[in-house]
Amino acid sequence: MEPGSTHDITAARKHCLGALYPVAAAGLPTLADKGYQGTGIGVHTPIKGANLGIGNRTYNGLLTRMRAIGERANALLGQRWTAPRRVTLSPSRIGDIVAAALVLTTLEHGTR
Repeated sequence: MEPGSTHDITAARKHCLGALYPVAAAGLPTLADKGYQGTGIGVHTPIKGANLGIGNRTYNGLLTRMRAIGERANALLGQRWTAPRRVTLSPSRIGDIVAAALVLTTLEHGTR
């Protein structure tokens, strides 16, 4: 965990970018917000600017919509389950916990 004043890109370089590059090279890109501009290959960020062309605006819109799915899942999991907020075990195990929580959350929301 970094102090609140630490910029996104600084924290990412310190903690996770090394793990993202091999995954990107294998064909699984990472979608990020403007705070991660310049991170490197495989990390897709919106194009900055005020007067963007239609192609760049379309790219930004598609990227935003794709990221919204993950952002919504994170919000649901964070509101409903405490386990992902208090991980004290191996980081490699968090994927299993989050996958189970996502399935249970989907089942819960599907029955309403």
